[in-house]
Formats: sequence, structure tokens, C-alpha cells
Amino acid sequence: MLLISCPNCGPRDETEFHYGGQAHVPYPENPNDLTDREWAEYLFYRENTKGTFAERWVHSTGCRQWFNMLRDTVTYDIQAVYQMGGAAARRARPTRS
Repeated sequence: MLLISCPNCGPRDETEFHYGGQAHVPYPENPNDLTDREWAEYLFYRENTKGTFAERWVHSTGCRQWFNMLRDTVTYDIQAVYQMGGAAARRARPTRS
């Protein structure tokens, strides 16, 4: 089980949180101009990174606030937690085996 450090409430069990997808995905500048295919790509197609990945999470049973987290998708190691709209944490360099 993961222990996630909410930026507002401190460390809590992962069962208090819900995953919200890839972080730092910009909203389309002119959404009315997008084709159906472009909308589908925006809504459904995301990176499938092996290693450090920026994610959105919400503390659904606590403060109900959204935040971003850098997490290694292989080891589940949480590398950084930071507020939405704040400065993005630097991604750790992938390690070579």
C-alpha cells in the first residue's frame, strides 16, 4: 500500500485518494476548431511512460483538493508531490540498468 503525502493534509493511506490521469496536459487553445479525431486524441491518448511520470491525484476523502505527483511507474516510488498550478517538480533522470 502506498503512503501519499497530501500537500494540504500530510501523509495519508492511498485508499483516501483517486488517480486523475496524466498531469500537465494543456487544454486545446481553440477547442471549437478540433476534429473528432483531435478531440479523441486529447481526451483518450496519453503517454504510457515506464519510469518517472507526472500524475494528477485528488484527496477524495480528505481535503478534496487536486495536486500533482511524480511517481515511478515501475517501482511506485513517489519522487515529488506539488500543488496544481504551482511550479512543476523536475523529473528525475531515468536510471539505466
